[in-house]
Amino acid sequence: MMMVRGVRGAITVDENTAEAILDATDEALRMMIEANGIVEEEVASVLFTTTPDLTACFPAKAARNLGWRRAALMGFQEVDVPEGLKMCVRVLIHWNTTKNIDEIQHIFLRGAIALRPDIAKKNLIKDKEL
Repeated sequence: MMMVRGVRGAITVDENTAEAILDATDEALRMMIEANGIVEEEVASVLFTTTPDLTACFPAKAARNLGWRRAALMGFQEVDVPEGLKMCVRVLIHWNTTKNIDEIQHIFLRGAIALRPDIAKKNLIKDKEL
């Protein structure tokens, strides 16, 4: 049965420049797409967030640069929590798929592994099995 599933991703950025933000977002998106077999035609929408210290560009531009022209994209700013992870881009893809929830691979890279070490570790184990 076709369901809408959320595919999470996050990555930290080294500096507040458009190039660094777009490169990191591109890396995360490509890994999310490859790990799950996502095609734009099946994407309902994509939400992007940045921490308040990332202001140089909209990370959604990375999806447009990948050729995604029809999917709905929206950007937001994260709450500025004092102890929160800094310099981070988060992505949530709403994806129409027949995969069950346990088959979805969420991608957490660089410093963003700290957000969900349980998922990051699980994906590393899956990668080693392949």
